[in-house]
Amino acid sequence: MQWNLDPVIFSMGPLQVRWYGLMYVIGFICAGFLFNRLIKEGFLQMDKKKIDSFITMQIMFMFVGARSAYVFIYNWDYYAYHLTELFAVWKGGLSFHGAVAGFFLGAIFFAKRNKLPVLQLTDITALAGPLGVMFGRIGNFINGELYGRVTDVSWGFIFPGGGPYPRHPSQLYESLFEGLILFLILWFIRTKVKSYGMITGIFFIIYGIFRYFIEFFREADAQLGYYFGGTTTMGQILCLLQIVFGIAVLIYAVKRPTPVNRIEVKES
Repeated sequence: MQWNLDPVIFSMGPLQVRWYGLMYVIGFICAGFLFNRLIKEGFLQMDKKKIDSFITMQIMFMFVGARSAYVFIYNWDYYAYHLTELFAVWKGGLSFHGAVAGFFLGAIFFAKRNKLPVLQLTDITALAGPLGVMFGRIGNFINGELYGRVTDVSWGFIFPGGGPYPRHPSQLYESLFEGLILFLILWFIRTKVKSYGMITGIFFIIYGIFRYFIEFFREADAQLGYYFGGTTTMGQILCLLQIVFGIAVLIYAVKRPTPVNRIEVKES
């Protein structure tokens, strides 16, 4: 199948509205609804008036983390000689693992600044995160970027930048597993966990496992290639580190529990 959808929804002079940006907007709107729901359920004890400030800070930290990881981990050989392009995000170049780090650092910073439980905010970040992944990967698919490896499966797509051969739509695999399925898992267990931090740890572990295996279908970054004899991508290395970190967080949440005291908020 040939993929050639225009990534631009419409233009008004120099202003362009793109599907990819719209996916981010939808993701953050969903996060806002989700946080309100968690406040009503009593899982999140935070003033609703602070939700917008929290989301704004998350956006800032997300972009800084995503860009920093891409520059310094994925493409430093290039940016070391093109320092004027360090902040040229409009030319592309964001790392999801960096975005994840940014999200959680933003949650920690906001919690400290507003005297809120840190693990409570990292948990709600973990709950909302998969929705962002789901919409973000759909945006990658529409852009025809971050595509998969060459394949002969019937659902392969020929992407404009991927040569003449069909490729796995790995963006959709990630949207499904790292996005929708992971969200459903975490949303189900939110009523089962007894201490804050458990959802955070489980997010890191399950996301890392899903992403590690999907990397076998995804084209490796051209500037990095493969490691360990041509079998492992940088994404897989970061996933393994993420899984280890998730296990450590989960152990901490069990050994030094911060009990979840659900106090349902009644609507007036």
